[in-house]
Order: sequence, then C-alpha cells, then structure tokens
Amino acid sequence: MKTLGRLITAMVTPFGEDGDVDYEQARRLALGLLGSGSDGLVLVGTTGESPTTLRREELKLFAEIKSAVGKKGTVIAGTGSNSTAEAAEATRQAEEAGVDGCLLVVPYYNKPTQEGLYRHFRAVAESTGLPCILYNVPSRTVVSLSADTVIRLSQVANIVGIKEASGNLAQIARIIQNTGEDFTVWSGNDSDTLPILALGGYGVISVASHLVGIQIREMMTRFASGETDRAAEIHRNLMPLFDALFVVANPIPLKYALNHLGFKVGRPRPPLYEPDEKTAAFIRETLKDYRVDLPI
Repeated sequence: MKTLGRLITAMVTPFGEDGDVDYEQARRLALGLLGSGSDGLVLVGTTGESPTTLRREELKLFAEIKSAVGKKGTVIAGTGSNSTAEAAEATRQAEEAGVDGCLLVVPYYNKPTQEGLYRHFRAVAESTGLPCILYNVPSRTVVSLSADTVIRLSQVANIVGIKEASGNLAQIARIIQNTGEDFTVWSGNDSDTLPILALGGYGVISVASHLVGIQIREMMTRFASGETDRAAEIHRNLMPLFDALFVVANPIPLKYALNHLGFKVGRPRPPLYEPDEKTAAFIRETLKDYRVDLPI
C-alpha cells in the first residue's frame, strides 16, 4: 500500500479560542500540507492529541478532512486504543467516514504480551477492509512491538506497514529484512528518516513536515535518486528543527511554532499546556534559521 504516500504528515488538531475543534482551520491546514510536500495525512494521532479528542469530534474530523481533500491526498485515521474492542469499533466507524487507512498504536498502560499484541492487531485488522498501519512508539506506550511480532503481523492481508518510532535501528533493519515488498516501513521520528531510508525503509510519518515538507520531500527524493550526499546535507540541516519540535512533549512545540508563524491552531488541550517562555524563546530562535514551506 505504498499508494498511501511516502511523506505523510501527522497533523495537529486545530482548536478555537473556546477549545472546540476548529474544523474550518483543519480543512485549511490539510490542504496547505498537501500543497507543501505531503502525500497524505494522519488525523488524531499523537500529534493530533488523540488522548483528549472525543469520538464524535474524531469522526467529524475524518469526514470533514476527507471531503475537503478528495483525491489530493490520503487520509489515515488514528483509531488505535488499549482496548481491542474499542479500536475495532473506532476503525469501523472511520471506514464509514470514508478514510483511506488507519493507524493503530501499540496498546498503552495495560502492558500486553507480544502474543496479546499479535492477537489485538490481527483482530482489529480483521474488523475492517481498510489498510492498517501499525504504530510502535515505546516512549509513550511502555511496551514495544517486537520485530518478530511485526513480521508475523505482516502476513495479515490488510496490515500494510508500520510507523516505527522506537529509534531501534537494529529492530527496524530486521523488520525490513524479513517482510515482503508489500510491507512498508515509515520512520516515526523525523530525526531517523534518513537512517531508515538507508536501511531500506520507504518514507516518514512526520511532524516537521508541517513546516518544511518540501525540504523533507527533496531529501527523500534525492536519496532515492542516488544523490545521497545532498540528501544527507538536507537532513543534517533540518536536525536542529527536528530537535526543537520535541524539546517538550509533541505537539506543544509544533502548535506554538504554527501559532507564532501566523497559522493559528489554538492551544493544546489540558493536561498539555503552552511552553514556558524559555522553551518558547528557543523555538522562536530555531525557526529563524528555516524557510517555512507551509503557505501562511
């Protein structure tokens, strides 16, 4: 399912001054991202503040964004949960809303075994006709999806890839080595994109592409065409920005950056809050060194 895209942006969820989802601004942001390098969008993932969005808001957002973008890009719904039944229900509802795929995070807090993870993801995938992307982010979920479990899950027909944010390059290499060409590995950390491409990965589900999507796309295109020195130069140049966008928990820095630049996406929802002045100043200073690709 490489048609889902090589550069996919994990989109923030814009909120208005009242704290409600700003669907009109979400539509503008989605179209702006697709016009500045992205092939597709993940909605209501980590960057989209999935812990504090309500199901009714999520379903409306899925339908609104898919209607707005049409065939301009793919829309992937974050429907994972630490409850198998809830993840399956959310995925079925997202499918009814018209999305192109779903992103399924490793269940968090209840710490399932690898066999439990295998059964969880298989059950959710079997509940839908959508292509499913696994999401391994052990810094947030505690439990990591092992390479062996990913390899087993790659045999499920509509589990088409993984967003790998473990930072474990040995594990990622083993996944790439032992899955078929129809199984896609996306980097889940902007700073890992070039190393994962070098291992045989396909692309990235990115946070920084809100700001520098065209530049990230150029880096990947240069690498794919054999211009590895130029790709490495672009990647190195972007590293300080990647770091700044994770100086505190995502999406706090990104939302601050977008608001500072003039593309209003509102504050994060509690318990996330805006950065303190020292952190905000660091983000502002970092932004001065970059050309912003998003139309603002």
